[in-house]
Amino acid sequence: MNYTYSVEQDALYIYLKGDLIGENQGPDLMELVNDRINEGVINCAVDISEVRFINSSGIGVLITILTKFRNKDGEVVLIKPSEQVKKLLIITKLNSIFQIVDSKEEALKNF
Repeated sequence: MNYTYSVEQDALYIYLKGDLIGENQGPDLMELVNDRINEGVINCAVDISEVRFINSSGIGVLITILTKFRNKDGEVVLIKPSEQVKKLLIITKLNSIFQIVDSKEEALKNF
C-alpha cells in the first residue's frame, strides 16, 4: 500500500492506494495522524477509492485513526470506497461508525 496526504482547511486528507493490510504502513500512518493532531488538526478524510482489499489489521488502522480524531472532538470521513470495500464495511457494521461520502467536497461539508 502507498499513501499520500495533504492538510487543507484544517483537515487531514489521506489518499490510500493498494491493499490496506496495516502491518507495514500502519505505524507510519499513526505517526502522521499523531503529528497532525499535535499541530491542531481535528478532522480527517481518508480516500479509499483506490484500496482493493482491507484485512483485519487494516480495519484496525482505520478504527485507530477514528478513535484518535474523535478523542479530540473531531471526525473521520471515508471517501468513495470500492464496492468490495463497501461490502466489507457493511458486513463489519463499520458503515454505521464511519461517515462515508463520495467526494472530497462532500467530506469537507461533513466537518
